[in-house]
Amino acid sequence: MHARLSSRFLAATTLALAIALPAGAQSIVGPGKTGPVPDPVNLETADLFQVKFVSIGDDMFIGGQPTERALRELRARGVTTVVNLRMPEEMSQVGFDEAAVLAELGITYVNIPMRGTPEHPYGPKALDAFAAAMASAKGKVLLHCTLAWRASHLWAAYLIRDRQVPVATALSQARAINLREEAPFGPQQPIEGFLARTVPELVRPKR
Repeated sequence: MHARLSSRFLAATTLALAIALPAGAQSIVGPGKTGPVPDPVNLETADLFQVKFVSIGDDMFIGGQPTERALRELRARGVTTVVNLRMPEEMSQVGFDEAAVLAELGITYVNIPMRGTPEHPYGPKALDAFAAAMASAKGKVLLHCTLAWRASHLWAAYLIRDRQVPVATALSQARAINLREEAPFGPQQPIEGFLARTVPELVRPKR
């Protein structure tokens, strides 16, 4: 019991410090932002996020599915926009109503559901919606999916298209989150769908 409480205290303290203090001394969110961004910084996930949680600069966070506790702590530390890439049927399995919690907290909720299907493709419109959310956010932003791999692909595409970050740099930073190029996406990986072009620099899974 003592070890579990200590783990929770450490997770909460790590989250509080990460959000309260500049991670890379650079603001990422807001209109007209371009150019390079700091490398992702891994943060504690215990009781807060599924699989992955990173900070990028002063005001950007990317992770897997957050817990309700994580959302409340993030709001207390200045997160005002949450972008969720998960499908409705996925969210029905979470155990709490994320949209309702965010509404209660006064956090802007942007759901861009995607699965790589014709109805919910990895396409430029999804990237447009994310870029618009980044430009209009009035505070810190959390981007999440289930395990942060969809989020990693979208983040890399955003860096390449909207911030003009070199492809190799964007991929390296996204790999540090959870890009997962080895996943069986088919002939086109999500980032290529978002950019509407091939990305030769990707590592192709062996067939």
